[in-house]
Amino acid sequence: MADDLVRRQVAVIAANTPAARAAKRAAGQIPVVFFTGEDPVAAGLVTSLNRPGGNATGVTTMYGGLAAKQVGLLRELVPASKVIAFLVNPRNPITEPNVRDALEAAQKLGQQIQIINASSDGEIDVAFDTLREIRPGALLVQPDAFLINKRIVALAARDALPVMYQSRDLVSMGGLMSYGPSLPDLYRQMGVYVGKVLGGTNPGELPIIQPTKFELAINMKTAKALGLHLSNNLLSLADELIE
Repeated sequence: MADDLVRRQVAVIAANTPAARAAKRAAGQIPVVFFTGEDPVAAGLVTSLNRPGGNATGVTTMYGGLAAKQVGLLRELVPASKVIAFLVNPRNPITEPNVRDALEAAQKLGQQIQIINASSDGEIDVAFDTLREIRPGALLVQPDAFLINKRIVALAARDALPVMYQSRDLVSMGGLMSYGPSLPDLYRQMGVYVGKVLGGTNPGELPIIQPTKFELAINMKTAKALGLHLSNNLLSLADELIE
């Protein structure tokens, strides 16, 4: 599909990961504006965050310390819990820094973290079998395209397990809570960059946009179904309470 766009001699290609990598390889001199959850430098999309160089720029949702903040919020949710589980996709390049951040934060809080891997539907089932055995107080789900999965919401409801996601969409489907960058805000900024490139700006001179706006959403109906008491502090931190 990227090759086809190049043959059509489009003015700019806007793409998500992993399509962004295909577009970058195929584009030649055609500007590319990408949206990625990876570190764009490590992924080979640009040479620098401040001055990308070449023909590509864009937006990354990768934010150092996100997992640490999420662990802190879960600690606020289940302060008496000895173990919090962290479901990750081992095939995702951001897994290693995510896990490192979570473990460092947990150590400071005196909280145990159990890492659970899943990169296929079958492995999600196995992961929840493991979760039933270890009985964590809560589950944190890594920001990952595969793990933005409504099956996880259903399994968590079945097992009465409090879960924090990055995607607000899963909270609107019945998940308990989410904390992460505002995706609509970042996509709007991606659109602004596309407009600038169409206006003649060199993409290599546009710094990579990193998230600055973060949102905490809580599904109050799910919290009630789980029998959770939400502290006044946690409720005051929420940007959205879904009734």
